[in-house]
Amino acid sequence: MLILLSDAFDPGLPEKLSRFGEVTDDKGRVSEAHVVLVRSKTKVTREYIDNATNLKLVIRGGVGLDNVDLDYAREKRIIVHNTADASSIAVAELAFALMIALPNHITKGDKSMHEGKWLKKELKRTELYGKTLGILGIGRIGSELAKRADAFGMKVLAYDPYVKSHDIAEMESDLKDLLNVSDYVSMHMPLTDETKGMVNKDLLKKFKDGAYLINTGRGKTIIEEDVVEALKSGKLAGFGNDVWYSDPPENTPLMDAPNVIMLPHIGASTKENLLRIGDIIEQLIDKYKDQLE
Repeated sequence: MLILLSDAFDPGLPEKLSRFGEVTDDKGRVSEAHVVLVRSKTKVTREYIDNATNLKLVIRGGVGLDNVDLDYAREKRIIVHNTADASSIAVAELAFALMIALPNHITKGDKSMHEGKWLKKELKRTELYGKTLGILGIGRIGSELAKRADAFGMKVLAYDPYVKSHDIAEMESDLKDLLNVSDYVSMHMPLTDETKGMVNKDLLKKFKDGAYLINTGRGKTIIEEDVVEALKSGKLAGFGNDVWYSDPPENTPLMDAPNVIMLPHIGASTKENLLRIGDIIEQLIDKYKDQLE
């Protein structure tokens, strides 16, 4: 069995998987691979699958599977799995870090100090305590974020057409009702036909004035130009973003937008999470090993 690591994983993973067969990171050997491990960079398209003539199993280290052609994989009888249980804490902590950093001017304050400036009077902070957080998508990651917001004394609302009730979040059946009152909106939705471009100029009009938007879900769920306009007008007080149309982004208007914290898609890139991902990958290959030869 040949296992191809097509993207970056924990450095100890190849040794862990060596008991199943040969492990390589040589992408030129994709045609030989029985198992391909990807994260977000590799796109398992129809063309990719056609080139991978021995492929039996694709494992996505992470949650979203929008970089895998699931229909064609199913047609070719290729098993596809993610590692959804692994990344929840890592991504939720990053989303919460952005919620703390924006109203506390962490990046502005640090940058100004390095420039020899003293902006004690100019940088006015606000607290999370007593504010309302609206979570779009209350799955594993959204639920972990809800726990942290609750611990900080925030009121937690959630909108998710597939969830009727939640232990912490108060569910809203109408998205407008959530957006009208949320001081923070955090996005944790998969990229689907329904969610693509969901946050656009029309939806942004329904946001509470001066709200903060956080996106650690999928880049294409927002229209970047519309978010920039909302930031410039003050409709949004700030935007924390870890996900992009492409990795790395090309010609994004967010580069010149005010009150934005941009990160290079590091939501799942904690040491602990990479170890969890590796454990799940090992379990999945062990589960399907008899089908992979």
